[in-house]
Amino acid sequence: MATDLIEVEPENPDANAMDRAADTLRAGGVVAIPTDALYTLVADCVNLHAVGRVFEAKGRESGRALPLLVRDLVMAEELAKDTSTRFFLLARHFWPGPLTIIVPAAAKVPLKITGNTGRLAMRQSRSKVANMLLDRLGQPLIATSANLSGEPTCVSGIEVFGKMDGRVDLVLDGGLCAGPGATTVDITEPYWRVIKRGAISEKDIAEVLKR
Repeated sequence: MATDLIEVEPENPDANAMDRAADTLRAGGVVAIPTDALYTLVADCVNLHAVGRVFEAKGRESGRALPLLVRDLVMAEELAKDTSTRFFLLARHFWPGPLTIIVPAAAKVPLKITGNTGRLAMRQSRSKVANMLLDRLGQPLIATSANLSGEPTCVSGIEVFGKMDGRVDLVLDGGLCAGPGATTVDITEPYWRVIKRGAISEKDIAEVLKR
């Protein structure tokens, strides 16, 4: 499989480039995009062939969960079995932004997405590229770090292309996309916990949840 690379302006993505990326996703392809939390691989979350291709692209164990990008709170609520007070406090304070929230998954979410755990990780991004794709597809997207499993996340489109040429269908190159990445917090248990450190500190999360 040949990987294509298209340059985009992250704050003003070209409509033709976004249409190309959306068509690739509809066809079950995997696309690497710049976001507000490093480069990310996106794919159609309801196409199990596309889901499998994400695992293959990363060399990721099939039993591990895959996070989703959502367009807004309404889309997130449709994917969650329960939306607790904790969820709304965190989402309304930190979304859109670099916080991934783990919630109980609704029955409609494929078990393969949750890694057979019944828990779903979701995030609303500030990225114009991500949100334009969500608008075009009208559904959530798989959104996992653009890297080979166990290696650091790529911070530029050229780096993604170099590492994943032949593994993904398309790279949208938005230049450098550096930073600490997204924080992941699990709120499915009686006591919430940060399971991946990132741009939002555990202290900031605790302050919001004290309200």
